[in-house]
Amino acid sequence: MKTFTIASPDGGIEVKVIAGEKLQWTATHRSQTILAPSTISLTLYSGEVLGNNPEIRNQKSETINNKIAALNYKKETVPDNYNQLRLNCKGDYGIIFRAYNDGVAYRFFTKKKDSLIVRSEEANFNFSDDDSAYIPYSNDPHNKDKYQCSFENTYQHIRLSQFVKDTVAFAPVLVELANNKKAVITEADLEEYPGMFLTNGKTTNGLSGDFAPYVLTQLQNERNPVQALVTRRAGFIAKTKGTRTFPWRIVIISTNDKDLLNNDMVYRLASPSRVTDVSWIRPGKVAWDWWNDWNIAHVDFRAGVNTATYKYYADFAAANHIDYILLDEGWSDDRDIMKIVPEINLKDIIDYAAKKNVGVWLWMGSYPLDQKMEEAFSTYSKLGVRGFKIDFMDRDDQGMVEYYYRVAKTAATHHIMVDFHGAYKPTGLQRTYPNVVNVEGVHGMEQLKWSNPDMPKFDVTIPFVRMIAGPMDYTPGAMRNATKQSFRPIYSQPMSQGTRCHQLAMYIMYEAPFEMLSDNPTVYMREQESVNFIASIPTTFDETVALDGKVGEYALMARRKAREWYVGGMSNWNARDVTIDLSFLKDGNYEAEIFKDGINADRDATDYKKEVIKVSSKEKLNVYLSNGGGWAARIYPSH
Repeated sequence: MKTFTIASPDGGIEVKVIAGEKLQWTATHRSQTILAPSTISLTLYSGEVLGNNPEIRNQKSETINNKIAALNYKKETVPDNYNQLRLNCKGDYGIIFRAYNDGVAYRFFTKKKDSLIVRSEEANFNFSDDDSAYIPYSNDPHNKDKYQCSFENTYQHIRLSQFVKDTVAFAPVLVELANNKKAVITEADLEEYPGMFLTNGKTTNGLSGDFAPYVLTQLQNERNPVQALVTRRAGFIAKTKGTRTFPWRIVIISTNDKDLLNNDMVYRLASPSRVTDVSWIRPGKVAWDWWNDWNIAHVDFRAGVNTATYKYYADFAAANHIDYILLDEGWSDDRDIMKIVPEINLKDIIDYAAKKNVGVWLWMGSYPLDQKMEEAFSTYSKLGVRGFKIDFMDRDDQGMVEYYYRVAKTAATHHIMVDFHGAYKPTGLQRTYPNVVNVEGVHGMEQLKWSNPDMPKFDVTIPFVRMIAGPMDYTPGAMRNATKQSFRPIYSQPMSQGTRCHQLAMYIMYEAPFEMLSDNPTVYMREQESVNFIASIPTTFDETVALDGKVGEYALMARRKAREWYVGGMSNWNARDVTIDLSFLKDGNYEAEIFKDGINADRDATDYKKEVIKVSSKEKLNVYLSNGGGWAARIYPSH
């Protein structure tokens, strides 16, 4: 048995690798066990197990101090400082371990001449105690295949031992440890390989990786023709090159919940950009039709999926400095993405919007796009379409992961941006192909059209868990805001849970380079003050500061673009007083345009108050968040 160790640059985290009969690793933080001994391996179809009785031929340790110039991210520069241990093993394979100040990661690599088939992967995450965790199960009731899901669910806050057997959860998963420490498990640089689900571990106190088997056959889903339906899977998970690196397995470690609000681990570990010219990639906000069911009023035409409606959306976007409009489902045939419905004159809409400096995006299902991918990208790019919102992938097996890369690469060739819906969590593709400007994979506001979950609690959970993986298309912006007592799911005239300021704060809190305005122009025009504020908030930033927060309770965040700061705060259904420390401001005089919950917001969730006050870096603002409340501010230098 041989033991190898590396520590984080600040010495706080130590990774220990034990090479005995099995290959195991552990992680501690300030002497507290984070990961108990956890076995890792890759089993090949030939029967060879990479990790069994590993014979370490040599090791290499190095220290990296680097900075990544980020594009369309929550900050312009990402520090990339870590200590790395590379173990080269007999059998033409090895493992790389990294220790950062805020977490640890490892990945396998192989150097085999021929292609290989991976039968299974063993990725264990064992903990010392029966800790509590935030578990989002995969649970599409229509699919017998547990690996075919939308990656959208609320969190079960349960003990590890209570994890329902024979089910899987999708990452990220957050585990609560002693001394208020947290461990978040996820992955990065997922390419030519299936994504990692998590299931109940081999020990009571653990979680284990679970991977969708390779898809052998699929067909068009007759129940939903815009997606593929898996009909047969193989007895292995991946067919791949013999020489390659495998995805990073990540455990992010925090001592304070707020630190999870501003974590860069997935971005750091992603492959660098493969797009040379990025000048055409311009994220922004979009006026969206589907959530509000095309339900505009006080017009002299029948609202719906038609040319007149989208010209009206373009007028609204132009008047409110919104960058794009989106034509969601219905503009084309479900089975043929190249057949546009008679009610839509796409060229007319694109040309009309362009004259108003508004770009056009198109929604499309993953299956029909796959049938005519090159034709669709080429044709619609030449028409002037700026982006595709691609929906209903609902899988992360190897074939679907390869689909994402094929889409991103083809889209980049034709200068098309991409928003993946019905999508697995981000794993860094937005760095590798920065034309991927948003990803769903979140139980977003669309759910309130048909269900009644505890959304305010969820809203202040996802910034600490799901958002660690990367951008998320939650689709905020509701102007019909409801208290816990008054909320009802109404499909055609949907409302949100929580206050107006809860919604406004989402535009600051949630990472989303391509961000929806989900309500309809009729409603927005009655709420011009709120729309003006939303339109003033950028979608990418130069700096992010996590101010305060507690998972599932509240979150406070500040972000900077050039010389202006944007500060957001959100609460669950419990009202609370919080303090916002403005020390992140540079010296000087500032004004703050503030939207805060009204005194009666607990009875009428649309109640808010706008005020403009003078502030400085020396101040601490006492802020009241109502039930399901929020607070949002734009802070700018005063002259």
